[in-house]
Amino acid sequence: MHRFPTVAIVGRPNVGKSTLFNRLIGKRHAITSEIAGTTRDKISKWWDCNGYNVLLVDTGGLENGVKEGNIEEDIQIQAKTAIESADLIIFITNIAQTLTADDFTAADILRKSEKPVILVANKCDNPNLEEQIYNIYELGFGEPIAISAIHENGVEKLQSTIEKTLKELKFKKSEKIPKKQTDEINICILGRPNTGKSSLLNNLSKENKSIVSDIPGTTRDTIDSEIIFEDQKYNIIDTAGLRRRGKIEKGIEKFGALRVLNAIERSDVVLLMMEGISQISKQDCNIAQKVLEKNKGLILVINKIDLFDDKDEKKRRIISVLRNKFDFTPWAPVIFVSAKTGENTKEIFKITKQIVKERNLHIPTPKLNSFLQKITYKHSPTGHHLRKPKFLYATQAAQSPPTFIFFFRNAKNLHFSYPRYLENELRKEYGFTGTSIVLKFKENNPKKEESKR
Repeated sequence: MHRFPTVAIVGRPNVGKSTLFNRLIGKRHAITSEIAGTTRDKISKWWDCNGYNVLLVDTGGLENGVKEGNIEEDIQIQAKTAIESADLIIFITNIAQTLTADDFTAADILRKSEKPVILVANKCDNPNLEEQIYNIYELGFGEPIAISAIHENGVEKLQSTIEKTLKELKFKKSEKIPKKQTDEINICILGRPNTGKSSLLNNLSKENKSIVSDIPGTTRDTIDSEIIFEDQKYNIIDTAGLRRRGKIEKGIEKFGALRVLNAIERSDVVLLMMEGISQISKQDCNIAQKVLEKNKGLILVINKIDLFDDKDEKKRRIISVLRNKFDFTPWAPVIFVSAKTGENTKEIFKITKQIVKERNLHIPTPKLNSFLQKITYKHSPTGHHLRKPKFLYATQAAQSPPTFIFFFRNAKNLHFSYPRYLENELRKEYGFTGTSIVLKFKENNPKKEESKR
């Protein structure tokens, strides 16, 4: 038995699995919708169940008669994999509907797994429906726990039952939830739909963490996967494809897009995935701008090089296009990979590790000012008023991202091009490859200070 218990929430589509998952962990992590089949990939989060530290897993709906070779088949495989790896199953049904063939199919799968099962009757917020709870006995898992996941009714009783069952399974409360390691690097995979993001995650993790399909929009939620490469921990975040804002539909896709922005926020480095066989689009540049707004590290990843005819010539053309369209990120490294074959994918870890090192670079204040005095003397600050700006001193205020505060006399009169000059010179001297840097400018006018006194 492993150290921490895994509890999987299982049931047919649209019975409230994701709503219960969100209710238990106390936040809206999984996307919920009235549309059956919203959840596709299995999603997991650490959850404190009355002192028991549980890895809670939300799964796609189990269905009967799914055809081979489509997304639905992959959903079933992922759900069944979650059942196999779980210590305890929460089998959830919908009391507002009569039992279906899918409910009995799910029950048969759970019986064959021989895992302990807690039967739950969801949507018990209508007193007129409570008598229907007795129909759920037909599934053969004893008395169901009546809950309303959306209104929290009965959830406390369910949590107590889970606690009691974990105790019977000999799990202990004394262990602490594994916290994020300070040396863990968060990598977010970003891009337009169908550029190979999920394939890359599966290749890097050596598991089918995400469902892969030629159908754009297969991935709907963010999926975290911890990977160790050369003794370094990485958390890879797979995301839904980002379409142009005008094309994002309301509902599931809109929630998925919001999750993407959250994934950028908690990442250190973003991989912007693009296809080498298709044209670099304006949307790719828009996605890169979102990364810059959050001041993250950035790697431009060109996928599907296994389809290139003349690789060297094709790479030269693509780099030329990238440097033209992404002229606002000349510091972002470019890497060519094949998520399908694994060609060059391991380089992502090495480049990411170097970018994180650059993001944490600290320049001592005396050394920084000595360098800045030289470059500001070589190219004096220009302004658009009679009172010319004058550089006084600077300091590095933060790391990850590297943040610098420049003190100028008449700072508000600085020409818009001068900050770009300072950034370019800083990069020439200190690198900062692969990461955005932040420059802030403050007014420091000793004469004004004296007159106030």
